[in-house]
Amino acid sequence: MTASPHSPHSPRPEPAAQEPEGGEPLAEQLWRAVADGDEYTAVDAVTRALSAGTDPESVLLDAVAPVQARVGQEWAANRMTVAQEHAATAVNDRVVAAVALHPASRRRPVRGGITVACVDGEWHALPARLLAEVLRLRGWKVDFLGAQVPAPHLIAHLHLTGPDAVALSGSIPTRLPTAHATITACQATGVPVLAGGAAFGPDGRYARLLGADAWAPDARRAADQLARGLAPADPAVSGRHPVDLLPHLADQEYTLVSRTSTQLVRDTLAALEARIPAMRDYTDRQRQHTAEDIAHIVDFLTTALYTGDAGLFTGFLVWTGSILTARGVPATTLGPTLDVLAGLLHNFPRALGMLAEARRALDTAAPETDAPGAGTPATAGT
Repeated sequence: MTASPHSPHSPRPEPAAQEPEGGEPLAEQLWRAVADGDEYTAVDAVTRALSAGTDPESVLLDAVAPVQARVGQEWAANRMTVAQEHAATAVNDRVVAAVALHPASRRRPVRGGITVACVDGEWHALPARLLAEVLRLRGWKVDFLGAQVPAPHLIAHLHLTGPDAVALSGSIPTRLPTAHATITACQATGVPVLAGGAAFGPDGRYARLLGADAWAPDARRAADQLARGLAPADPAVSGRHPVDLLPHLADQEYTLVSRTSTQLVRDTLAALEARIPAMRDYTDRQRQHTAEDIAHIVDFLTTALYTGDAGLFTGFLVWTGSILTARGVPATTLGPTLDVLAGLLHNFPRALGMLAEARRALDTAAPETDAPGAGTPATAGT
């Protein structure tokens, strides 16, 4: 619900909050330490800033959050490995803990209770943790449940604690169907839901589509929203079956593609091997990576069918193309996979339309070339 490798940036920091003793912005000090995986230097930097009078909320949202966003940007540009990205995130998590434990951050709860949780299957917990700490700083009693919280456990917790609201965080769009079920279940207990994170769209469109009571683009505005209180769910949609909220689900395309997704991945892989002889010489590792990448494409297509938004699938494919380009692989290598999927899903008109739209977008973003490997799917273990 705040800046992360998968969510919008927080608002630009105020210079006064970012200029610790010595003149260098705290975010720059923190970035160097995080990029080096140096948690001691990172913690020292924020501790000095807090002791010098920098507001703890500003440290979290004007330093930690932008640094985490930069981590994601560096990974996307192929200037940081997956391992380095994980190490950097771990350092930032340690920094958040240090801010929370600093005497400047100690607050007595003077407001009600908020439960902060990630959608089941969502591993990116740092945005939700940042929100939890901001809410504590603003006087809320907060239960932070962490990453991938199964809906039944979340609902049991709500029955036990009776919070004023649930703040539900999601960065991975493929978890939107699960988020929908979670939102509905929370509301059935009488607890309103504020949704946040990149999964819900840059403008909150999927939060509204799935019936959340509110949406916020970052932790600062989420905390502001909760302070104002959440309006009750729209009575026109509250309590209705998902097929009423999402009438396109009546065509069963989402259900059928979702239920057969594993077989669809296998059939796609087999068809690609038959079509592209070079794939027959793949190592086991390359073959495994290929299957995993096809599975990601199928998962995003399935989610687009659920939401009825072709742009979700197209956006993922264009983003994937940019990631491949940064790694020296032509984006056009995604084409064969889309072509095979179109053949396998020839009886699914919505899916075919989404595949065609994504293919056109890829061709526009990266015109067909004779670059080496252009006929090989982008899943070749890159």
